[in-house]
Amino acid sequence: MNLERGLARTKFGQIHYRRAGSGESIMLFHINQQSSALMLELMEVLAARFQVVAMDYPSYGMSDHVTEQPTIGDYAAVAVEVMDDLGIERAHVLGEAVGSLVATEVAGAYPARIGKTILVNCPFVPGARPKGTDGDIPRETRPGDASGFPLTRTIEYLLENDPEHAPMYPTQSWMDRINVAQIEAGRERWQAIDALHLYDLKAGLRRLACPVLMLTGENFYFIQHRDEMLRQVDGARLKIIPDARFCMTWERAHEVGAAAIAFVDETPA
Repeated sequence: MNLERGLARTKFGQIHYRRAGSGESIMLFHINQQSSALMLELMEVLAARFQVVAMDYPSYGMSDHVTEQPTIGDYAAVAVEVMDDLGIERAHVLGEAVGSLVATEVAGAYPARIGKTILVNCPFVPGARPKGTDGDIPRETRPGDASGFPLTRTIEYLLENDPEHAPMYPTQSWMDRINVAQIEAGRERWQAIDALHLYDLKAGLRRLACPVLMLTGENFYFIQHRDEMLRQVDGARLKIIPDARFCMTWERAHEVGAAAIAFVDETPA
């Protein structure tokens, strides 16, 4: 894969992105407390068909840090600014977990700029989001020093204390990238999950008018709400990935990429 990296100027400072491939464009949005570095496997699959752009949110990866609390709407606006900087008039969008909210908001707020939307492990709950239960992140599972700066974790620690947020078969390569992403985000690492809690996902999904594919891991902790989630988007379809949990865009990149390519290639958006 011929990978390019760059910085786009936005209202939140310089936003780092990775880009590969050619042809029509697809934008990728990463999980909370991760970065576009966790999208490399998926980028390689998708670059055979698309120009793929994976950006780091403000305060994440190699993007500039911000002290104010961004919203999901801010992340979506930044994504469009990155598209503008790269001369991308229209793109498909794909995001996992928090990234699925960003993809939802980009598609809903900027419909003329978006073709199709792929939501991976969308963290939908029918009512108000529970705090500290049912998939929310207990902060003690993400250790930090006395100042709040993140500490690295081993795979053993993660699987013992927070298995819901691990892939089915994590490797040291994955764990290394997670640790680096945590350190890159530093004390701002909670911004994306706080933005998730501020976002009305049900309203965002109901606003979607484009074709929508939802990909969910068989063992993803919000799969119990899949039927209610599907009812929010007229014509949305769901594909369950067997033996998959969290971080599907990393662990199951070939399946996610193949499903995305097939979905885009079915009919024009």
